[in-house]
Amino acid sequence: MPDSTPCYPPVDPVGKGLGALPAGCTPTQVAGLGWNLLAEDVSLPVAVLYESRIRHNLAWMQEFMRAYRVQLAPHGKTTMSPALFHRQLQGGAWGITLATAPQVHAAYRYGVRRILMANQLVGRANMALVAQMLEDPAFQFCCLVDDPANIARLGEYFAGQGRVLRVLVELGVPGGRTGVRDDAALRRVVDEVARWPQSLALAGVELYEGVLSDEGQIRDFLRRAVSTLRDLQSHGALAPGGAAILTGAGSAWFDVVAQEFSGLDIGRPLDIVLRPGCYLSHDVGIYRGAAKRIGRDNDVARGMAPGLMPALQVWAYVQSLPEPGRAIIGLGKRDAAFDAGLPVPARHYRPGAAAPRAARSGGVPSVAVPGGRAAPAAAPAGWEVTAMMDQHAFMRIADGDDIQVGDMIGFDISHPCLTFDKWKQVLLVDDDYRVVDIAQTFF
Repeated sequence: MPDSTPCYPPVDPVGKGLGALPAGCTPTQVAGLGWNLLAEDVSLPVAVLYESRIRHNLAWMQEFMRAYRVQLAPHGKTTMSPALFHRQLQGGAWGITLATAPQVHAAYRYGVRRILMANQLVGRANMALVAQMLEDPAFQFCCLVDDPANIARLGEYFAGQGRVLRVLVELGVPGGRTGVRDDAALRRVVDEVARWPQSLALAGVELYEGVLSDEGQIRDFLRRAVSTLRDLQSHGALAPGGAAILTGAGSAWFDVVAQEFSGLDIGRPLDIVLRPGCYLSHDVGIYRGAAKRIGRDNDVARGMAPGLMPALQVWAYVQSLPEPGRAIIGLGKRDAAFDAGLPVPARHYRPGAAAPRAARSGGVPSVAVPGGRAAPAAAPAGWEVTAMMDQHAFMRIADGDDIQVGDMIGFDISHPCLTFDKWKQVLLVDDDYRVVDIAQTFF
């Protein structure tokens, strides 16, 4: 099995969002190529992360978690980028959350050694993947359970494997997603885990509050989890040794989860683990709305302005201006998420445009970048993507707008999870649009 030092493969030169690559170029060598987005050194469309905003978001979330004395295990399915996982771990994260056994394997392959799989482990091949990784004594892993029949299959499979599989009972709500709905189902799950003491260990309680939208119902659900954990501990159902785990929190309600779970004492070591994943890139759609609520209602967040910043954009060329009022952009459903709102035109740049004289002489640094180029301007407020096809976006413009075929448009997005999975790699750029790193993805 690989050691914990990540060794990433060469960047695949066959794909989108890259420039001309030397043979065998590794991610660490990309920064030395001197690429600049505005100099058209990379092919568009391209997905980029802004380095300064990534750093801000990393620090902001870790400070928030410290204020509540809880741990952070961000959900890695958002980016599926081990390079970004390691940024999060180096920033203080307790571990990484993932959704499937292949995702766990990808993270383990590139050096992540503490993983919470926020799903049941179902199916023999998936069990085999996890069992292989558990041969590494440095690998810490737990998954969820909510079904006695599957627990029995897990117990049988991991019997004699040499490592006990740690599991968390998942709580659910009627009409929600996974998880036990009531006390009777909970007892059946706990009793079945207890039948397999040589292969399974009940480590704690998990929930996902994001299936609810009412804050009162969410707080009731979280308090049910606390009560369940206390009962399991008081009745000796939790496995001895090591810290118990209580975990919840997606990207929309992590503040409420932190409030409800912070300071909990069950009379033994306890890891309270929150799992927001989209904070790293943030967005201008569904998570910006959640951030506004958090910034308004949460005392800790109010003292940490500015809040999370959208760090992910997709840049594309104006492809055609076929009729008044319409621009066709070389950006489609294969490049950006469209399930929670269409991409939003944010920046406009004309390749080759020179910086104003005052900027070149140091007068207005915000409107120039190195090389004497003008900086991108804000896109006009009236520009709007109205529809998307596989490779094209329809953008509404106004008569007389200064726009040409070949202009570059930077789009903000909503729901970063479904943008990252459309890219083999995402470029990290500095505030001058120079490519400073590359984050490969493994979806």
